[in-house]
Order: sequence, then structure tokens, then C-alpha cells
Amino acid sequence: MKDEAAHARAHAIFDPIAVDLLRREGVDIGPMFGSEGLRIRGKVFAFAGFDASLIVKLPRERIDALEAEGTAERMVMRDRPMKEWALVGPDAAEHWRPLVEEAFVFVDGITP
Repeated sequence: MKDEAAHARAHAIFDPIAVDLLRREGVDIGPMFGSEGLRIRGKVFAFAGFDASLIVKLPRERIDALEAEGTAERMVMRDRPMKEWALVGPDAAEHWRPLVEEAFVFVDGITP
């Protein structure tokens, strides 16, 4: 069940970041995991989750490092850890913008 207050908190942090990224060529908004996310050439790289978290696509090793430092955790769907998706909570909001930028660079680099 969606927590509207948490979703609103996530968007209060995420939306200003999204506005900046949407000014870039090839970046738009599209569906991902029941939400709407930032995409580059059709591939989602970041979105606000229903639990007030930021969800970003990053290399597996980078997510391992973020987990080790306590900044993020690997996203789990249906009891399955996602290799390249990380959750960053609102308590780490100062990391959201740089991680969205990092996700953009990563997905831009792997998307034809």
C-alpha cells in the first residue's frame, strides 16, 4: 500500500533534481516499478519510491560501496536483490542529487 505522505516527502526532494535533469537532451519521464522516473533515451536511471526513498541505477560495485558506508541499500523486489538498483532514504537526502547525477552518467554510458 502506498504511503501518500512518504511519497510526497520523496517528491519534495526529488522533483527539483528532476527539473534540472529534464533540461538535458534525451532526458524525459517514464514509467518504472509503478512510479515515474527519469530516463535517458528511454532507460530509467532514477525515481522517487513510495517509501520516501530515492531509487537509482548504478554499477553493482558502487552499490556495494554505498551499502558499506551506510548511504544506501540494494533494492529487493519479490525477495530478489536487484543487481544495479539502490535505495537511498530521505535521511540521506544530501546524497540524492550527486547519486542521481551518477546514475545519469552510468545509464547514459550503457544506453545506445
